[in-house]
Amino acid sequence: MQENSKIDAQHRVDQIRNFQIELEILENDKVLSLQVNQKTEISKYHHNLLGHLSSTFDIDSSKRDKQLSLGMKIASFLGSIALAASVFFLFYQFWGNFSTAVQVVILLSSPALGLSATMFAAQKEKTGYFSKLFGLVTLASFILNLVMFGQMFNISPSSNAFLIWGVFALLLAYASDARLLLGAGIICIAGFLSAQAGTWGGCYWFHFGERPENFFPVAILLLATPYLPHNKFSGFDKIYRVFAMLLLLVPVLILSNWGRISYMNFTRETVEVLYQIIGFGCSSVAIWYGIKKNFQEVVNTGNVFFTIFLYTKFYDWWWDWMPKYLFFLLIGLSAILILLIFKRLRNSNIEKVEVVTI
Repeated sequence: MQENSKIDAQHRVDQIRNFQIELEILENDKVLSLQVNQKTEISKYHHNLLGHLSSTFDIDSSKRDKQLSLGMKIASFLGSIALAASVFFLFYQFWGNFSTAVQVVILLSSPALGLSATMFAAQKEKTGYFSKLFGLVTLASFILNLVMFGQMFNISPSSNAFLIWGVFALLLAYASDARLLLGAGIICIAGFLSAQAGTWGGCYWFHFGERPENFFPVAILLLATPYLPHNKFSGFDKIYRVFAMLLLLVPVLILSNWGRISYMNFTRETVEVLYQIIGFGCSSVAIWYGIKKNFQEVVNTGNVFFTIFLYTKFYDWWWDWMPKYLFFLLIGLSAILILLIFKRLRNSNIEKVEVVTI
């Protein structure tokens, strides 16, 4: 089996460990008994495959390794934040002592050096912890550099800065296989495109957030992005799907409660009702589509927003006139009803699997 990413490799390792545990249980319960040569061939195959995956990817072959990996991820994240803060305060501590020419050289060279260090670490160190650390520090330095350039040469603020930051963050993300950098890049690109949409809508770019509908074009664009090939990168397709749903459903949620900030030339009540219907529909479709395609992150996001839309409607309908104990009782009963519905859906899926197996 050809593994295309670290996530695929880790999933295959987990499958092998689960298979070995289940095989041992079956043999102990005398349900299955393999011949010695069969067990030898299986063990040999798994040993060679695990060796190949270990030499190619940074995988966790045991529960202890997973715990250590989690600690390393936390240390890498905290270390990058600390180093970025150090660079920030270093700039402001000694910046005034440099001439303008030296300042320009520093601002131009530091992102290039950071990008080179990130790519070098990504090629030489397969675990990726150092490349991600360098990548986060480089992105922080790059953002700081553009801000400093603007202050030095009195450049007017522009939404184009979001585009430059976003492209650089995406470059670092794909160079270091870092989902956090990918998320930062998506946020920056979303800010640029939303500001452009706000400008086309007639407002100053800096106020693009006052119209949540400015984020809809970005969400639509991101919905198509996961279908691009991302097999070599760890979970990038999931990040694109989650951000697409957030950039779609969060504005819908806001507009379903504050319809006066919509571009639509309708009454506030009409806009809110319309977006409430859209919110329930989109979150329901997300749950259905996630179950169909086995996208757990889509199902979870759809569940969260469906519940939020439902509970905000309960608040609008009942909070002002209903006794508080009765209001929270209905909330609890509705949660039980949702659990029963999902349990029924889960059982129906299990029955389908059993029928196919038989």
